[in-house]
Amino acid sequence: MRIGILGTGTLAAALGEGWSRAGHEVVIGGRSRVKAEKLAERLGHGVLALAPREAVSGRDAVLLAVSWDGVEDMLGLAGASDGALEGTPLIDPTNAVAHGVGVLLTEHGEPMARRIAGLAPGAHVVKAFHLFPAGRWTGAVGGVPSSVTVAMCGDDSAALRVVGELVRDVGGTPAILGALDRVRQLEEVAGFVIGLAFAGFDPNSAVPRVP
Repeated sequence: MRIGILGTGTLAAALGEGWSRAGHEVVIGGRSRVKAEKLAERLGHGVLALAPREAVSGRDAVLLAVSWDGVEDMLGLAGASDGALEGTPLIDPTNAVAHGVGVLLTEHGEPMARRIAGLAPGAHVVKAFHLFPAGRWTGAVGGVPSSVTVAMCGDDSAALRVVGELVRDVGGTPAILGALDRVRQLEEVAGFVIGLAFAGFDPNSAVPRVP
């Protein structure tokens, strides 16, 4: 696949590494061209650095790997409001939560994925990759245990299939929770996990094991 990554942080690097190792064509678009070029050079495997608008053009999927408060700026640079992402699976791994607390910071209970859909008309937004730290996705292709489940939400079945393939390519197992009308549930789970972890508890111990 031809994958565009918007962002130059740890998640962009981890998934960019995994997808490029899996044989996908990956391009990096960052607010800083210098940082994008440095990341592309570090990843190798033919990864290129492009301007954000170029990085989303003609892609089979785009990863929006920026902090939640940088989403609007990055989508603006990518030309999302002009329809640059129309018809494109747009992966949203953002967590709009208070650091170390886990309380959602979006106004009026608006899910972040819904906000992104509004900022990128015509894009097929899929919530995914928001629960595990970036380090989970680094290493050799297939190195992540298959028991790692990536919960996803999205309205477009074709986009969900594409993102599901990309989940498998970094060793995860995709699990579709439902359409975007359930995405707030996924985002609240991230807050739950973050809150427990920063309070010194293992989130796994708070979730019952179902036979």
